[in-house]
Amino acid sequence: MTIVFKVSNNIKLKMIDYYSLIKREKTPPYALFQADEADTIITLYESGKVVFQGPSADIDANMWMDLEKSLNNRDILAELAKEDNKKEEEKDTRFINKPTIGSDEVGTGDYFGPIIVTAAYVGKEHFNLLYELGVRDSKKINDDKILKIAPTLIREIPHVNYILSNKEYNTTPTNMNKIKAIMHNKVLCSLIEKTKKPYDYVVVDQFCHPRNYFTYIKEASKKYTKITFVTKAEDKCLSVAAASIISRYLFIKEFEKLGNKYNIFLKKGAGVEVDKQGAMLVKKHGENVLFDIAKLNFKNTEKINNIIKAQEK
Repeated sequence: MTIVFKVSNNIKLKMIDYYSLIKREKTPPYALFQADEADTIITLYESGKVVFQGPSADIDANMWMDLEKSLNNRDILAELAKEDNKKEEEKDTRFINKPTIGSDEVGTGDYFGPIIVTAAYVGKEHFNLLYELGVRDSKKINDDKILKIAPTLIREIPHVNYILSNKEYNTTPTNMNKIKAIMHNKVLCSLIEKTKKPYDYVVVDQFCHPRNYFTYIKEASKKYTKITFVTKAEDKCLSVAAASIISRYLFIKEFEKLGNKYNIFLKKGAGVEVDKQGAMLVKKHGENVLFDIAKLNFKNTEKINNIIKAQEK
């Protein structure tokens, strides 16, 4: 049995003292000590990582886990379980070399600009192309590379996209997850109808509980429900990664159109600089400008109004 976890600094000092009389003369590289406690070997590294090995490893480890709980309010078992879940997620190999349909969205965290959802089909005939282009999650690729590779994807990869303008957004219910669910359902239904080739999975980057997703789309005239929801799907499924890049490319282009319309380089995100820019646009073009270029239910709208009021005093 082997148990590994990282101890806090105060526990590290206690361990050094506790095992001082039974530690081995030689220690592994980067280890503070290695000790023998009955049939358990304990190794404490400079980093704070401690390794318990042997038939009674759990008994010896539990003593220090209990001490972490009482002195530092750390639940080591919960931390280890969380790490195991994370490793399982990262090792998700279900979609490797499998034809899939995937969908992803952009623009939901940006005050300015539309929301765009794309569904893409990636079959075995597309794998080499996507590997050559270096397709991966669009958030991990800079805009220059997206502008370079997305046109090829748009030309070669079957896909469907839906662009929700700011005007449309500002006249729809403001539950963001419901909006995304409806848009994902639309592009998936459309692409599945359009794609005649076989696929093994339909993958959606999970943004809400599946039960909520299906509640959001219950009134849709067409629904696709055989969906595999995956967190960080862009890193695990090529079709989701391709959809992400196409969505990002279209978002960049739509964002540029809005900026050109008002002769300004719009800022992405929803931070302080966006608030300042929004206030400047309202002063120049009137408050209705936000209806055309922004998501009014974001807190930025209130902050922009507060900036304008402060300037008018």
